[in-house]
Amino acid sequence: MSAAGPADGAADGELAPAEAVRRAAVRIAALAQDGLAYSVGDPARDYDTARYRQLQDVSVQLLAAVSGADEDALRTDLGGDTGYATPKVDVRVGVLDAAERFLLLRERSDGRWSLPGGWVDPGDRPGEAAAREALEETGYPVEPVKLVAVWERDVRGKQPPLPVAVFHLFFLGRVVGEPVAPQDLETLEVGWFGLDELPELSGSRVVRSELERLLAHHRDPALPTEWD
Repeated sequence: MSAAGPADGAADGELAPAEAVRRAAVRIAALAQDGLAYSVGDPARDYDTARYRQLQDVSVQLLAAVSGADEDALRTDLGGDTGYATPKVDVRVGVLDAAERFLLLRERSDGRWSLPGGWVDPGDRPGEAAAREALEETGYPVEPVKLVAVWERDVRGKQPPLPVAVFHLFFLGRVVGEPVAPQDLETLEVGWFGLDELPELSGSRVVRSELERLLAHHRDPALPTEWD
């Protein structure tokens, strides 16, 4: 990893038992999905297919036990992906003004604040996805200028835990035009905030330590890209 290292979360050997079980269950679910990807439709592997489906059920039961989530909801989440299991990719873009204030939006889903961003769609380039999300969620046309970090969600300590692995790609961006009205499907309001005046952050999307690293890269563009 980069010299900065993880800012949140514990090393694997220091995990609380429930978190260790959750991560193991996520891995079991991925292995079951991989097995199904190569066995479904092959009559000679019907036995394997049945066992992989049982493993999926075991992973759902473990995740429900440690998180309190509904088993049917977890089963739906895990069943929405097919083929070889890979981490989902989320992009976030940090835009700062001359006063070193971050462009943030208040999420309609939880009423808390986050950097603009979201899931990368198939066919998207990461930078294009970051620019699109910024425009849709804040109304500001933004151009990504640097990939600051590739961080793994669990290592960053994001809450609540998810039943899948997630990689966050954090960009620095700059405003390249006049703002327009954001789409109100996901955004309640938009504002600019310094580190010393942050509103309540949407902890499932961004944490303070990530904003601190973005600010460091804004101040020193020569810093190398970071990763977990």
